[in-house]
Amino acid sequence: MAPQVIDHRGGVWSIAVPIPDNPLGHTLVHLLETDRGPVLIDTGWDDPDSWDTLTAGITACGFAPADIHGVVITHHHPDHHGLSATVRETSGAWIALHAADTALVRRTREAVPGQWLDYLVAKLTAAGAPEQHLAPVRAARRGRTPPGRQPALPDRDIAPGELLDLPGRRIRAIWTPGHTPGHVCLHLEETHPVADGRPGFGRLFSGDHLLPGITPHIGLYEDPDEEAPALLDRGDPLGDYLDSLARIARLAPAEVLPAHQYAFPDAAARVRELLAHHEERLADLRALLHEPLTAWQLATSMRWNRPWEQIPHASRTIAVSEAEAHLRHLVKRGHAEPVAGADPVRYVAV
Repeated sequence: MAPQVIDHRGGVWSIAVPIPDNPLGHTLVHLLETDRGPVLIDTGWDDPDSWDTLTAGITACGFAPADIHGVVITHHHPDHHGLSATVRETSGAWIALHAADTALVRRTREAVPGQWLDYLVAKLTAAGAPEQHLAPVRAARRGRTPPGRQPALPDRDIAPGELLDLPGRRIRAIWTPGHTPGHVCLHLEETHPVADGRPGFGRLFSGDHLLPGITPHIGLYEDPDEEAPALLDRGDPLGDYLDSLARIARLAPAEVLPAHQYAFPDAAARVRELLAHHEERLADLRALLHEPLTAWQLATSMRWNRPWEQIPHASRTIAVSEAEAHLRHLVKRGHAEPVAGADPVRYVAV
C-alpha cells in the first residue's frame, strides 16, 4: 500500500506513520527540505511496519532514507521519538530535543528494572485506586520482561526561542510545556498565504500541543528518585499548558501542521476553544469537590471521550494522572486544598 503523503508546498511534506493498536491511527511526520538535505520533524513509533511506511514516504517525497540530515523531535513520546535511533543509524542524522524531555529519556534509559512500576503502585495507592486496578500493575511488576530497545539520546539541545541550524530555512523553537515538560513547537518563519489568500506569518509544526479536534493529555512527570516537595511547590503542567497556548495565539501563524489529524488555519481560534474547554472542566471539577474526593474518585466522575467503564486499564491510569494535574492547578489557584490527614489523599473545594 502506498504511504499517505501530503505535499504542503514550499518543500514541506507530511507522512502518516502508523501507531500500532492506537485509536489515533498515525503520527504525521513532517519532512522539511533544507539546503543541507531533508530534515524530519518527529519520526513515528518504533515498529517494523511504521519504519517501512516512513521510508516509503521519504522516497515518495523524492529523497532516500540515507539522505536525512537531521531529526527535530517535538517531544519524547514514543509515537514521535520512537524511530529516531533507526533514522540515525540509517543516515547518520543528528537528533535534537529540548533538555527537559532529554532528561526524561535519560531517566528511562537509566531506570532500575521494576522501579517505575513500584512508583506507579505507590502513586495510584495514594490517589485512592482500588485493589482491582492495582493488582494488574503488581502482576506486571512480578512478571516483568526485559526492556526493549531504549529511546535514543539526542545529539543536540533545542533552546527556547533559538533559530535552528537549518541552512536555507528559518525555523524558530517555541517552548510549549504542558503535554510534556520539554514539548516544543517549531515556527517556520516565512510568508505563507492563509485560507482566504491573504499573506500570513509562517507555518507552525505544533506536535501534540495544538491539534484540530483533540485535547492533548496533561499529566505529571515526577522523578521516582526525588522526594516530592510540598504541594504548592510542585510543578503545574496544566498551568504551563494554558500559558503556552496563549503564547501560540499571540504568534498567529498562517497554518498549523500538527502531528495528528490534519493541517488547519487560525491557531488563535483553536486556542480560544481549548482555553474555554479547560476553564469549563476546571469549573466542573470544582463543583464535584463540594465533598472531599480522591484523585481516583474525581477521575471516575470526569467527562471523557467514552464512559469510564469502557476505558482500558492503562488509559485509566493516564486519566488519574490528568485528574491530578487538574487538581494541582486548582490548588495553585486557591480553589481547592488537600484534606489534612486523609489517607488516601482527598481534596475539597475552597
